[in-house]
Amino acid sequence: MLKNTLKSCMEGNTLSEKQAEEVMNEIMNGHATSSQIASLLTLLRFRGETVDEMTGFARSMRAHSLQIETDDLSVVDTCGTGGDDLKTFNVSTACAIVLSGLGVAVAKHGNRAVSSKSGSADVLEELQIPIQHNQQEARQSLIDVKLCFLFAPLYHQSMKHAVAPRKEIGFRTIFNLLGPLTNPANAKHQLIGVYDRAFAKKMAETISRLGTERTLLVTGGEGLDELSITTESFVIEVNGTTQNMYTIAPEDVGLNRGKLEEIQVNTPAESATLIRKILKGEANASATGIVLLNTAAALYAAKRVPSIQEGVIKVQEAIQSGQIYRHYLTLQEARQHA
Repeated sequence: MLKNTLKSCMEGNTLSEKQAEEVMNEIMNGHATSSQIASLLTLLRFRGETVDEMTGFARSMRAHSLQIETDDLSVVDTCGTGGDDLKTFNVSTACAIVLSGLGVAVAKHGNRAVSSKSGSADVLEELQIPIQHNQQEARQSLIDVKLCFLFAPLYHQSMKHAVAPRKEIGFRTIFNLLGPLTNPANAKHQLIGVYDRAFAKKMAETISRLGTERTLLVTGGEGLDELSITTESFVIEVNGTTQNMYTIAPEDVGLNRGKLEEIQVNTPAESATLIRKILKGEANASATGIVLLNTAAALYAAKRVPSIQEGVIKVQEAIQSGQIYRHYLTLQEARQHA
């Protein structure tokens, strides 16, 4: 099947949603060789992935992943694409901790460092917060402390067949875009950082087809896969099947613009140190500001606040009161008792 697919793609054809799902099923079931997978990923990246292809691939990946039962919990995820090469600390992971401290259930989907200095799993280890759960432990953690970490290789075991070719070709592929769209807890509220506006538009259409209540896809003006504290950011807000595009700047929500160098790190340990300072209310204004901004956006995506600006105020008050740092200590205690 893959040979015919590759030939068709070489001739300039694209895959329908159904064809894409069948192709990904072949990959997930181990029926494609490493050469075929690498060739397909290269062809798609070279000509540009379509929304049909992304949707079909995502449906297959979801069907092959382990799932977390969340019952009536309104679950949020802050997983992004990575790949912005700007060496920033783990903003989305810090936001996940803050959100859970505000009582929002967060199923943080993530991995170790691939294209960044520090992956979410790496920094959580440095912060001494549990990073790996089986499905039952993940569900219980969501109930007990409002946060679980869904380590991607654990929940997407069928992806093992694509690991070697992805590593060998070395450039970003469609899989970078699919990760945030395949949360094992089926999060219906998301803040997705995307390093490129064009990809954000494709992902917005894809997640609209897959189903969401409210998702914000955000791209910093400097190519950051977060809402930027240093410049304006591009936002696509998806409410069900409706999309709305706009820009947002820090001053629009009562924050001052910051400096990129104040949010950059070189190691997971440096990232963890900065995050601890933010949680304590002792970090520089740029680092604190970017967490306030992105956490507020996630609160808005979760429909916990009527606007991002009101979210900023709520998050700021929670950090300054010590509520968030106390919650962080509770997360560490949960590790010790595991």
